[in-house]
Amino acid sequence: MELVILAAGMGSRFGGLKQIEPIDEYGNFIIDYSIYDAIEAGFDTAIFIIKEENYDDFRNTIGKRIENKIKVKYAFQKTEDVPSGYTCPKDRTKPWGTAHAIMAARDQITDNFIIINADDFYGKESFRVAADFIKSIPNGTQGKYANVLYNVANTMAENGSVKRGVCFAKPDGTFDKLIESSIERNAKGEIVATPLDTKIPEMIIPETTPVSMNMFVFTKDLVDTVVNGMPAFLDENKDNMLKCEYLIPTVVSDKVNAGEATLDMLTTTAIWYGMTYKEDKPMVVSSIKALVDAGQYKPGLWK
Repeated sequence: MELVILAAGMGSRFGGLKQIEPIDEYGNFIIDYSIYDAIEAGFDTAIFIIKEENYDDFRNTIGKRIENKIKVKYAFQKTEDVPSGYTCPKDRTKPWGTAHAIMAARDQITDNFIIINADDFYGKESFRVAADFIKSIPNGTQGKYANVLYNVANTMAENGSVKRGVCFAKPDGTFDKLIESSIERNAKGEIVATPLDTKIPEMIIPETTPVSMNMFVFTKDLVDTVVNGMPAFLDENKDNMLKCEYLIPTVVSDKVNAGEATLDMLTTTAIWYGMTYKEDKPMVVSSIKALVDAGQYKPGLWK
């Protein structure tokens, strides 16, 4: 089982890898805890999707800590990596999105896999749930995917709104749709979801509403899907080539709606931690320390 870590945006969001602030006294980052949990759940390979210019910093600060614990591979997400016959606009500076990130790792992904964001703390239970799902898939199966979902109340930031994919199920409990939304509490303490699509009205949602944190489980065929689908994406966005993004949720939704794949909704009571805002760091540090003190993690992880 392979763990694919989306980390190409880390340098830009945090001002360079050297400036990522540790979240424990041993200098570990959130990503270290995710890898630790993945190893415990049975994952044997970690594939980092990064910017090529960040390779030395990334390997020296993160990669070397885990190379004797799990097989490590690197893939470089480059804006100029587009299908033959297409050209990246010279003024485009940001990567093409999460589906393009999977495309960047097409030569490294060799097994069924999960994807996670490098800067989100997902919790042990989420990795166990994902691993159990992969282990249940018969060899050779294609188009069997899953999304590990969280109760929205367990994914809130204390210092402002967050972006989440609000998930809805069909009457039979299978996946129906995902609405990307800005989430925050109003003055009454209710959770308000404001869809990024302005055509969809604002929603008051229950605290147990399932939301996606971009932890997906995939059979290996998804790699071919994103590679083969990139030309059509570029054709559809020929008038928006500087800003368009090729995104995993969209690719998966399209494939499910076409009857070419299934997407299981895997629920978890795990609590998300992340530093959406600089002011979130003290809460993240204290929460991780509490987990270490409770014995859920070895002090120092890799010591």
